[in-house]
Amino acid sequence: MFTGKSAKTAQAVLSITLVLSVISGCVPGSNKEGKSTKAKDAETAAKLTSLTYWAALNPAAAATMKSYNEMEAYKEMERITGVKVDFQHPPQGGTAEKEQFNLMLTSGTLPDVIEYNWNGYPGGPEKAIKDNRIVKLNDYIDKYAPNYKKVLDSNPEWKKQVTTDDGSIVGFHFIRGDRSLQIFRGAIIREDWLNKLGLKKPTTIDEWYTVLKAFKEKDPNGNGKADEVPLLLSLSELKNTQAFVGAYGVSSGFYKEGNTVKYGPIEQGYKEFLTTMNKWYKEGLIDRDFAATDTKLLDAKVTGNQLGAIVGAAGGALGKYMNLMASKDKTFKLSGVPYPVLKAGDKPQFGHFDQPVPGKSAAITTSNKNIVETIKWLDMGYSEQGHMLFNFGKEGVSYKLENGYPKYTDTITNNPDGLPMSQAIAKHNRASWDGIMVQDKRYSDQYQSQVPEQLEAIDIWSTPINEKVMPPVTPNKDESGKYASVMTDINTYKDEMYNKFIMGAEPIENFDKYVKTLKGMGIDDAINIQQAALERYNKR
Repeated sequence: MFTGKSAKTAQAVLSITLVLSVISGCVPGSNKEGKSTKAKDAETAAKLTSLTYWAALNPAAAATMKSYNEMEAYKEMERITGVKVDFQHPPQGGTAEKEQFNLMLTSGTLPDVIEYNWNGYPGGPEKAIKDNRIVKLNDYIDKYAPNYKKVLDSNPEWKKQVTTDDGSIVGFHFIRGDRSLQIFRGAIIREDWLNKLGLKKPTTIDEWYTVLKAFKEKDPNGNGKADEVPLLLSLSELKNTQAFVGAYGVSSGFYKEGNTVKYGPIEQGYKEFLTTMNKWYKEGLIDRDFAATDTKLLDAKVTGNQLGAIVGAAGGALGKYMNLMASKDKTFKLSGVPYPVLKAGDKPQFGHFDQPVPGKSAAITTSNKNIVETIKWLDMGYSEQGHMLFNFGKEGVSYKLENGYPKYTDTITNNPDGLPMSQAIAKHNRASWDGIMVQDKRYSDQYQSQVPEQLEAIDIWSTPINEKVMPPVTPNKDESGKYASVMTDINTYKDEMYNKFIMGAEPIENFDKYVKTLKGMGIDDAINIQQAALERYNKR
């Protein structure tokens, strides 16, 4: 029997073995007909020479390139298949991606492939099919995507999550190949500031208040100015992680208690959360510009020695800033902090927990004139060759095999241009965020170990129970239209009121009025639709 680290090691080896056994049996380099992988790819290229592909440009990639066309993985993909991809990226920041997505769909001019979380399409993926925007792929996958089909057939839970209640598969999904890859975000604090002020890591809301007050009043950055910003809690991170709101027993969206669906923003616990955040904001403990701070401003505040605590990813925030500050400030240190609770000793109910199939997928649009060839091209991402390419890049350049283990080269781990590892990886592959592939744990093991604090943070963030987290449910065709119209308005109103309540533009005393407005907008109908969807999901 394994215990402690041995158990974790054994589990990691087993997870890798399972993922690779699924993938390696698909395209090992030759097939039963004796044709090599490259020969098959050449046949595909003969029919498909160009492809338009819409996808959001990840910030780590955007730091060094204008398009995924510049990424080494896609350059190699083009070399292998002969298929030229014209990537189309929406503007970054705020609601720009969603706005361009909506404009694109209403324009009637669609690219061949759209990479998106189709659960977020108004009415869900079934509505997108019904609206004649994307193509149902079940039959195509059965006939022309042996790699993707084998991945799904070998893991029923993954297949359950990529399939709608009506049985449709609408895209080639990003899949996290190991449970350890599902938790990577949480609260991050300046540990050097804590040490300087003689404080311990906060675990309760009251302890957080004490720490943030000290950050505000005791000049932990030592410049003699009252310029410290104790905490930045953005709306997007609230949604991603449930940071702080989870302490009050609710989430920022739909959640479940047992098998009963609830909507956090109308619950009493949410009011208590807003009341606390409003108090902290009034006292200057929350960044005054939290609603308008983008990635560049966040970078400036952290590296400018102003921010005491943020919510972010282990690699994309904690590791990134530790690397950026390594040569500038030897005392600078960030560390992960537990998800807070109200009562000391309680276990957090909510935290960050990504589903094994988070939702993003590459769907083929109804404008695509080469569906079969596109299916074959996308399927390569789930072959052994594609798996290595999108997780590690080009062999001999960004990684080398050492006793069968794909070890990143100094191009990634000690970038000659001084790029943080997240940006160095992004120049070569998509492993550090998502892609049309099964994410490999061996990427994460190397990525996180570069900064030991990242591994420690992930361990700390793994404590929430997360039993209340909703699975990836979707409305059916009959429900989708109503659900879309209701939730589009509700989400806009709810987000606006979140900012207003915290900033004090709307008195907390008006919370009941706000709930009444949401009721009038149809939130109870949306809850009922989510309830029905949960019951269907449980029967899949």
